[in-house]
Amino acid sequence: MTQEQLTERVAAQDRRAIAKAITLIENDSPGTAELFRALAPKGGRAYRVGITGPPGAGKSTITSELTKALRAQNKTVGIIAIDPTSPFTGGALLGDRIRMQAVSMDKGVYVRSMATRGSLGGLSAKAKDAGDILDAAGFDYILFETVGVGQSELDIAKAADTTIVTLVPESGDSIQAMKSGLMEIADFFVLNKSDREGADQAVLALKTILMFRITHAEDEWVPDVLKTVASKAIGINEVLAEIERHREHLIKTGALEVRRKSRERERIHELVDAMLRIDFWTKDRQDKLEHSLLPILQGEATSYDLAHKLVREFRQT
Repeated sequence: MTQEQLTERVAAQDRRAIAKAITLIENDSPGTAELFRALAPKGGRAYRVGITGPPGAGKSTITSELTKALRAQNKTVGIIAIDPTSPFTGGALLGDRIRMQAVSMDKGVYVRSMATRGSLGGLSAKAKDAGDILDAAGFDYILFETVGVGQSELDIAKAADTTIVTLVPESGDSIQAMKSGLMEIADFFVLNKSDREGADQAVLALKTILMFRITHAEDEWVPDVLKTVASKAIGINEVLAEIERHREHLIKTGALEVRRKSRERERIHELVDAMLRIDFWTKDRQDKLEHSLLPILQGEATSYDLAHKLVREFRQT
């Protein structure tokens, strides 16, 4: 199909067209920039929610139940579910699509599983772009569910308008949670599987740590801790209400525009870095690097010397 046809079909929420468009951007296929240019006027309306947390916290179940709650309000939902890439085969199980079968058959829901492909921040490098495709397709909400790798999945905050950190009573002591950086990125916490022993103590520990974040500044958002049992759909409506409350706060204070500007700024930095990396590592420079490794190992030169030399030569070309 032509690019014009692809754009029209994506805007009409044609599933095959959406799948094709996301595959094109995942593979950096020719015409990606033109596709985004054509879709840009159709986007900007979706609200993006990130759901992150350690493995086994029930992120997929919460995502599925939130989707059901949104569909009950007649909202359309796009889901980007990230699975880890195998270090051996380069593939991924993409199990989230299996776990979300209950909602994936709904015509108002689109689920896309994506592999991390080496990204260490819990999201696929192309997840934000895939979110733009779903935005242009007219979905009301886009849910990002991260891979669940623990302390390195912090870039979800750069992709979402609202970030939910999901924990369970056994997630570990509160000091470890604070160290991981999850405390800083959460707009609010969900303590899932809260019917287990220790749930009340975990909530109290989280709220105690959150007290140190409060600055009493005007219009400050104070993250809350909500209890859920997602497998029984308990507490899901409260989570959805908290998302809406945070959204209203962002709009009222102007923070939503600030966040979205920051997101685009970060993405442009990433794109420029990727483009420069491709231009920089020509075959000649790769060969020069290989020939210089032995002298570096023998102490005749340093890695800094070679790096500065390569950059100088690049700037002179």
